[in-house]
Amino acid sequence: MLGIEASGVVEAAPGTTLRPGQKAVALMGGMGRSFDGGYAEYTLVPAGQVIPVDTDLDWAGLGALPEALQTAYGSLTTGVGARDADAVLIRGGTSAVGILTVLLAKRRGMTVLSTTRREQRRNELLSLGVDHALIDHGRIAEEVRDLVPGGVDGAVELVGAPTLRDTLRATRAGGTVCFTGMLSNEWIIRDFYPIEFIPKGVRLTAYSGEAADLPAEVLSEVANALRRGEAHLPVTVRGMDEIVAAHDDMEHNRVLGKQVVVTRG
Repeated sequence: MLGIEASGVVEAAPGTTLRPGQKAVALMGGMGRSFDGGYAEYTLVPAGQVIPVDTDLDWAGLGALPEALQTAYGSLTTGVGARDADAVLIRGGTSAVGILTVLLAKRRGMTVLSTTRREQRRNELLSLGVDHALIDHGRIAEEVRDLVPGGVDGAVELVGAPTLRDTLRATRAGGTVCFTGMLSNEWIIRDFYPIEFIPKGVRLTAYSGEAADLPAEVLSEVANALRRGEAHLPVTVRGMDEIVAAHDDMEHNRVLGKQVVVTRG
């Protein structure tokens, strides 16, 4: 969400280990909601929401990472408990969180299946390193099981309530589905009867994290991988005078990847 994060240089941080001039990001904890967030030249946040970073990645690229990377990393580790060489399904793969989950999974040698509702974005997913790009018509479990007999080892559900049941059916017994996102804007599963809804032996978890859940070394590693061209996250850069248009594009799913608002040209 625009405004929920920021990247920049520490101006002052008395009583902390942060140093003036140090590159850092800030995220979550009420930014842009409970108090002013990233739409500013100077942003004042609690020190616990700040993560130092060692990278030469440009500001727009770094600004695209904090919230989405924290969510992707936590979903894949805490939520799914994915292991190297697992087969994982990412439902909602053209979102920023989806793309970064692909990036993290591929760097660990996983086989990645990812979805999009738009045929024209299939090749975009493949260009990001996805092994199998699926067009999501609401039911993909059978296609997933054709590609991965028995079902995937884990799945990150980013679309939400309408597709969760099908995602569970695409996952093997003993595998785990992590409910993370609600891109569908449907938050509630009505008449939820777990024994009938969840296939036998499939685990269902959820993930929601904060700045403390993103290790600084993971942030720096991913930022530097992007800087070296080893990975790619599409970023659309907007000026402060384009915030309304940026929100409208976000609400109507017009942009692949991440939008970043910069305060200076």
